[in-house]
Amino acid sequence: MLVNKAPPTVAELLADSAWFPVLDAPAQQRVLDELREVDVPQGSALCRRGDVPRHWYGAIEGLLKWTVTSDNGRSVTLGGLSAGSWFGEGTLLRGVARTADIIALRPSRVALLPVETFEWLHATQRSFDHFLLRQINERMHWFLGNFTAHHLMDTDSQVARALAGLFHPFLHPGSDPHLQVSQEEIANLSGVSRQRCNSALKRLEAEGVLQIEYGGITVVDLESLRRRVE
Repeated sequence: MLVNKAPPTVAELLADSAWFPVLDAPAQQRVLDELREVDVPQGSALCRRGDVPRHWYGAIEGLLKWTVTSDNGRSVTLGGLSAGSWFGEGTLLRGVARTADIIALRPSRVALLPVETFEWLHATQRSFDHFLLRQINERMHWFLGNFTAHHLMDTDSQVARALAGLFHPFLHPGSDPHLQVSQEEIANLSGVSRQRCNSALKRLEAEGVLQIEYGGITVVDLESLRRRVE
């Protein structure tokens, strides 16, 4: 008999994060008091380029993409944001308008921490600063790796790297093995054409790394996927 799994909660998101458990008790209570959550329907924007930043975000459930669209309508996806991801700190720290759109690829729930609370944690909680430093460093390392991969890796490895990025143990610790994402989106994440991406996905499926399904894929051997891009 199938048992419906209860949807994840904000409390679970916080408990499984790297930063919340190491805050002192008053800081934890302030976060709990001031954090709220929103539903983001599939295809809708959590935030848009040009928005004044008012929150730091945590993905409770679902999958979102981080994308930039030019004035002529061309777009590039910078990355995926899966359950467990915290994001948006760079814009808050810089104090500038948002430079990208965050769009839900499937119905998603997102935690919102007010900028005032974020800045207070940054000013008073050393452990939070340590988290931010590592988070920014991990993200920068990943982007540098993407640049290298685009120039040095074959297509299969580029696609594997894009998928492995959605399961980064620090940046995206709560990913579901089933990714409800189109092959066109994977191609966008990989920086390759859709045709080349589809061929790479079929080869990865033949190797037993993933399974292509209607409306998405399921990663069945995450360690093999990661080994391809090490």
